Amino acid sequence: MSFDVKRLIKFEHNVGAQEKKYRLWGGAAAIFISLFTASVPLLLIGCVLAATGYSGWCPAYSAMDKSTLEQDSSSAADTEDKSDS
Repeated sequence: MSFDVKRLIKFEHNVGAQEKKYRLWGGAAAIFISLFTASVPLLLIGCVLAATGYSGWCPAYSAMDKSTLEQDSSSAADTEDKSDS
């Protein structure tokens, strides 16, 4: 797993549906808690989590060429090809 800065400029979705949900809830919780504790770092972490959960794109995942998207269309096509033969 190598870090490549050039991949950062590709804004391709790389966060799966379940992880998007976790990021949104975690970010909202962190923002809510930071409002009562006056914690700026927690507020920033919450904003980053909420933004990446909403957009479906994580720059760190892009740099490491990682993706948590489910490949439903390709796996369905593979199973159809196997059942035909």
